Amino acid sequence: MEAPAWILVIFLSVALFIFLVLGIVLIIALIGVTKEAKKIMLQGQNIAETAGDIAENVRDFTTVGGLVRYFVDNYMDKQSARKKRNSAKKISSKEGKSSKESEDKDE
Repeated sequence: MEAPAWILVIFLSVALFIFLVLGIVLIIALIGVTKEAKKIMLQGQNIAETAGDIAENVRDFTTVGGLVRYFVDNYMDKQSARKKRNSAKKISSKEGKSSKESEDKDE
């Protein structure tokens, strides 16, 4: 082979080697980017699920039935707490009266 042919073969071999190395580096970089994209996708799904839950809660409180149920539940809780307090007061006052009556009988 003549010198110009050898020069052309060497030039093409070097060019192929450079492209091969760049291809390997690019594939490694794409694998890393793919892993990061997967993490971002999973995080986006979690955010979407959370947003869906928040939307359901807001919808429950903005509908008339949800508001009525909320206020009725709070009202019932307050009423039951008030009844418990009143019954506790009655019991303690009855115990106080019965102890006074027993003291009066003892005298």
